[in-house]
Amino acid sequence: FKGGDTCEYLLSSGRFLGEKVWQPHSCMMHKYKNSEAKNCLIDKHVVFIGDSRIRQLFYSFIKLINPQVKEEGIKHGNIPFEDKSASIKVDFLWYPEVNGSMRQRIKSWTESSVAKPHIIVVGAATWSIKIHNGSNEALAQYKINITSIAPLLEKLAISSDVYWVLQDPVYEDMLSESRKMITNEKIDAYNEAAVRILNSSSRNSKAKVKVFSVSKLIAQETIMKSSDGLHLPESSRDTNAMILMNVYCNKIMKPIDGSCCQPQPPLTLIQKIAFCFFTLSIIGYLIISLIHRNNYRKNKSCTDLESGEEKKPAISTPNVSTLEMLLHCFCKLGLIMTYFYLCDRADLFMKENKFYTHSSFFIPIVYILVLGVFYTENTKETKVLNREQTDEWKGWMQLVILIYHISGASTFLPVYMHIRVLVAAYLFQTGYGHFSYFWVKGDFGVYRVCQVLFRLNFLVVVLCIVMDRPYQFYYFVPLVTVWFMIIYATLAVWPQIVQKKANGNCLWHFGLLLKLICLLTCIYFLSYSQGAFEKIFSFWPLSKCFELNGNVYEWWFRWKLDRYVVFHGMLFAFIYLALQKHQMISEGKGDPLFSNRVSNVLLFFSIVSFLTYSIWASSCKNKTECNELHPSVSVVQILAFILIRNIPGYVRSVYSSFFAWFGKISLELFICQYHIWLAADTKGILVLIPGYPMFNVLVSTFIFVCVAHEISQITNDLAQIVVPKDNSTLLKRLLCIGGFFSGLHFFSAMQDQSRH
Repeated sequence: FKGGDTCEYLLSSGRFLGEKVWQPHSCMMHKYKNSEAKNCLIDKHVVFIGDSRIRQLFYSFIKLINPQVKEEGIKHGNIPFEDKSASIKVDFLWYPEVNGSMRQRIKSWTESSVAKPHIIVVGAATWSIKIHNGSNEALAQYKINITSIAPLLEKLAISSDVYWVLQDPVYEDMLSESRKMITNEKIDAYNEAAVRILNSSSRNSKAKVKVFSVSKLIAQETIMKSSDGLHLPESSRDTNAMILMNVYCNKIMKPIDGSCCQPQPPLTLIQKIAFCFFTLSIIGYLIISLIHRNNYRKNKSCTDLESGEEKKPAISTPNVSTLEMLLHCFCKLGLIMTYFYLCDRADLFMKENKFYTHSSFFIPIVYILVLGVFYTENTKETKVLNREQTDEWKGWMQLVILIYHISGASTFLPVYMHIRVLVAAYLFQTGYGHFSYFWVKGDFGVYRVCQVLFRLNFLVVVLCIVMDRPYQFYYFVPLVTVWFMIIYATLAVWPQIVQKKANGNCLWHFGLLLKLICLLTCIYFLSYSQGAFEKIFSFWPLSKCFELNGNVYEWWFRWKLDRYVVFHGMLFAFIYLALQKHQMISEGKGDPLFSNRVSNVLLFFSIVSFLTYSIWASSCKNKTECNELHPSVSVVQILAFILIRNIPGYVRSVYSSFFAWFGKISLELFICQYHIWLAADTKGILVLIPGYPMFNVLVSTFIFVCVAHEISQITNDLAQIVVPKDNSTLLKRLLCIGGFFSGLHFFSAMQDQSRH
């Protein structure tokens, strides 16, 4: 990738994804809403100068500001437009030929006393070809006229954005008799003259007239849909207007999914400190490695020259020290974070918009399912939701979610609703797994809590620092973390009720159910009281963790979307463990979970429930309405899947090692995809190898999976060091972690102050 200005690529190259979606070369284009367009162009004056084609572009542009505008102006005259609410003026000036009149108008803006337009869009040629019947003399005069106008445009380009729109090709078969002389050969000659003359005298890079040549590429694909062979269809000129908006507004509005024309963000103070820390870790690790290597060479076995016998070293090779292991982990992590930064914050690699087709989603799904079935093995134990089975479940769900994200399938509502169930199933497992552990083990110690919190949050905290993103941006980790703490608080507060205590007295079971009912009541209250929820999470320091764009609404929405499913997971764990304790289920290898009759009935109802939910989800028409029902009904498909997977003994006795492998690193896969598989914070796709989409996905996926696996190992290694079992040592580490976050908060406050 040769690098360069993405604005240049946006104005000159790209391709269609499907029929209507334009993909610029190397960068992503943002789709501006009316409110965004107004905010960008507030107090601005925009001028379009040219013929009927420029008039078309003018109308498409002002419709981005006000969609209610109708094309009712004078055809061969000036057309003004003003949005008084945002003080925006957009004018179309009718100058169908590049001549003295056009030059005089442009010259008037170069005078110091006159207010200059902020954006000037110029283009004309077809009238000159038509009026002069395509003569060579007209082309020669066109060159003379552009030569006289070019210095004026370059002078304006110092303080304004000036665009010269090249002429689009025509569809010659559809042209009327009066326009037959307008041929693509003539248009190419006029365009060539304009490109050669413009900017030829300018040595100042700021005084450059931007050549809007991308319209030609768009027209080559769509001109055959033109109504008269000369003017572009509406969808094509709307694309041109959106490109123009991106060129000017991206550097002002800085949309996440608009990487074209956006400058690389400067390094923050915290990012610089992180860079220094990782650099020192790499240097420190290399120094320690060299010292150990030299010691090993000195103590290496050698041959006694006199006796001819081998001498053994006096000192054995020492074990890896905690410091070396720590530096080794941070060394690897530093290299990985450098890759993260280069992929999604630097301008080194390309980014492209997503484009959904049914085949781009369903074909990979079928492929991974076949692979998963191929790698089927026997389980070590045959209990319901055993470790291998839950890893498998997490694995295939994670792979489906990844395909969903890279294919842009969120635009297809039935797929979106099914993916919502998969996210809910992750949270269901959170409720099931943590409740089972606390209920059976009765271990409410600080060590357990710290281990879980560290493993969940380590990668996200590092990414918040390196990628300059708030904690809530990686919404799933805050969600799982909060639910873990809710489960812990529910079971740990007095009276602590665990399985061992409840077995001695059945009344304790009712005490636990009472706790669960209280939890359900609190969830219900908070889900329907947005004000109370926001007050709780608006207190410092919670607000620092859960605010996004200055408020906690996004956090409330995410929490509310799956508010009951963790409770369902806890309740399912309680019922299952009670049935297991009273030997009401059979978990032997190959045995059905219940008696044959009960198993068959439950299996039948489970399949019907599973399919019924899928039919309902597939018939969804309104995302908001379906999201309202989702928290209450998602458990139906989750429970149906668990029963289908576990009732038949032969199904419960096998698992897919392929899916289970991915399941063990599912959290890392979910988080890493934000920056090194997708791009622009999940809004686009990372392009390592331009021009070969399939090969690019294979290479980026391989790197992405390897990185996620490596981070999982680093997290596990660091967890042993940072969270030791010894309570006094753990307390010291917790004080250090507290100091770290205090320092982070201090530097964050300094950053915010400098930004403001």
